[in-house]
Amino acid sequence: MEKQNANAFLVQEKIGTLMKKYSIPCIISLLVAALYNIVDQIFIANASYLGSYGNAANTVVFPLTVVALALAVMIGDGCCAFVSISLGEKKEENAHRSVGNAIVLCLIISIILTAVYLIFQEQILTMFGGKVNEETFRHSKEYFFYISIGIPFYMFGQAMNPVIRSDGSPRFAMVSTLAGAVVNIILDPVFIFGFQWGMMGAAVATVMGQVLTALLAVWYLFHMKAVHLKKSSFRLSFKVSRRFLALGICSFLAQISLVAAMAAINNMIRKYGAVDPVFGQPEYAQIPMAVVGIVMKFFQIVISIVIGMAAGCIPIVGYNIGAGRKDRVKTLFTYLLIAEAAVGAVAFLIVELLPRQLIGIFGAANESVYYTEFAIKAFRIYLCMIILACINKATFIYLQAMGNALISTMLSMVREIVFGVGFALILPIFFGLDGVLYSMPVSDVLTFFISLVVIIHTYRSLGAEKK
Repeated sequence: MEKQNANAFLVQEKIGTLMKKYSIPCIISLLVAALYNIVDQIFIANASYLGSYGNAANTVVFPLTVVALALAVMIGDGCCAFVSISLGEKKEENAHRSVGNAIVLCLIISIILTAVYLIFQEQILTMFGGKVNEETFRHSKEYFFYISIGIPFYMFGQAMNPVIRSDGSPRFAMVSTLAGAVVNIILDPVFIFGFQWGMMGAAVATVMGQVLTALLAVWYLFHMKAVHLKKSSFRLSFKVSRRFLALGICSFLAQISLVAAMAAINNMIRKYGAVDPVFGQPEYAQIPMAVVGIVMKFFQIVISIVIGMAAGCIPIVGYNIGAGRKDRVKTLFTYLLIAEAAVGAVAFLIVELLPRQLIGIFGAANESVYYTEFAIKAFRIYLCMIILACINKATFIYLQAMGNALISTMLSMVREIVFGVGFALILPIFFGLDGVLYSMPVSDVLTFFISLVVIIHTYRSLGAEKK
């Protein structure tokens, strides 16, 4: 009974207080996770012997790490939502079995993905634009090999992070991710500049940080508060797995569709960059890919804050849904949308007013004037509707937390696949390289109109249930 009541404060504490308690650690955790790849790119860009070639290689490999993340968050976020709902309904059996099943599934899937990456390395890198030129492809293969070896540790740490939050320990989830990132930040300059290990050094530093995060997650699983794991927890159950995976499918699609969009974007950059008067020259061919990768890394920082706010609310929403407190769910939705819009507004001002400073962080001083000019244009066009992107993403995740997996999944599919991939393929036909940049804001505007309808309907349904 004590464990069942461990999370009862979720229906008693003030909404604003709960949001701060759960969202801030989640934001930090996701920001730190995002910094793994971003820190690599910053050090790579500022290493004169790597430069934009290394940057472009990092851009090629990045979506392949997102595939692993997509699978991990599907398991972790789905389990987090299911555990929270189960605890709210006082069904501890469902809670501990879902955690055990999540652990087993994560281990199996991560090992299979690692094997696929190692066996089909060259074909996969080619699919994501790695052959923009020979030097970029060489760096891509080196970086990808070592990153692939660390996939099981990366996936386990990312999948267990939301599970730990659902157990009422958002601070530990934050610290475990932060510890791994600190290791990466310390080792990156040592391996890249000190040992001159190049792309291998960046990858090895990343993997070592991921190993630490995974080990801390293992320790926590033996010290859970609200959920008590048993031997029976680890017996795979199709019924249990299906229920929590359904709740995590939105998180999966949000990430995996980003991979599809990046594959389309990278290939359009390679295709239309080849006919550009400047970037058609071999010595500049890697610049557009490197630049767009940097712009997307900044977007990743912003969207990590956005997702962190929304994902941090999952345990609160799930528990209150299970406890029948729809009034609190509605209030939290309002707070979340306001906060997400504010984050988007700050990000908009930064990309429109300070693009030169942003690109300077990623080694612009070592590159040609074409690099800087294209980067400034890319920041200002690609992210001009970032406020709407923030609101859209928050809406998708909140619906998932409420248990509306189907609606959330459909919205994610429309945004990321229909619009994201579709416009990335179509607009370059008419606008060349600039069409790649226009694809993002056009997708966000159209998605927002759909999200607005869903937001209004959600408010009405919560109000009607309360009445």
